[in-house]
Amino acid sequence: MSLGAHLKEARRRLIIAVIGLVVGMVIAFIVTDPIIWYITSPIRILDEQRGTETPFAQFVFSGVSSAFDLRLRIAFAIGMVFSAPIWLWQIWAFIMPGLTRKEIKYTIVFVCAAIPLFFGGAYVAVMVAPHVIEVMSSFVPEGGVNYFNAKEYYDFIFKFIIVIGIAFVLPVFMVALNTAGIITGKAMLKGWRVAVLVSALFAAVATPAADIFSMLLLAGILIVLYFAASLLSMLFDRRKNKRLKAEGLLLDGDV
Repeated sequence: MSLGAHLKEARRRLIIAVIGLVVGMVIAFIVTDPIIWYITSPIRILDEQRGTETPFAQFVFSGVSSAFDLRLRIAFAIGMVFSAPIWLWQIWAFIMPGLTRKEIKYTIVFVCAAIPLFFGGAYVAVMVAPHVIEVMSSFVPEGGVNYFNAKEYYDFIFKFIIVIGIAFVLPVFMVALNTAGIITGKAMLKGWRVAVLVSALFAAVATPAADIFSMLLLAGILIVLYFAASLLSMLFDRRKNKRLKAEGLLLDGDV
């Protein structure tokens, strides 16, 4: 295809992806009420725990259009998930003609592994977030009121979910680097001390210092995923070395 034909193809697939996103956003906009009710449940629990006559924790909209803006932002995020099969397929259909059969197979495997890991990380983030909010709110002095600005609160929840979700996908990229021959499984395993330190630091930054349980839970899961990726890469290396030996391209001393 010529450059002009590629640009036309990209524009066509982009339009289809945008239409899918808009439809997903419209559907998601309808269900924003239960989503807002769910993500603000820690605020209501905090308020009930104090049991004071005056509210302790309140979810606040600070502007005229704040409530609409919040619903629009939630609709966009959920719409991206709802329309994922459409825009992912458009991206895949655009790049697939330029890939070899082997690259297509590897890409499908990695995507199929990355998607559940990302949603698994998002689920862990949703479970941990209430503990984070509860711990941070415990520092509010007696008589104080904790006002949660709607925009800032949603930004915190959304970024927290995205960061933890991406962290869960990193082992897939490690295996991808191993498959590409950039790093071996043994090299990954030898770096376990650094991986443990990085996982602990990441968990400490992602969660409040006072919430030890959430930090240990997150760090523990990341460390397990790192070791799983290392062992899987070692298995791939072993199979690859056996194949090269059988073809006479690798000697025992080269392993």
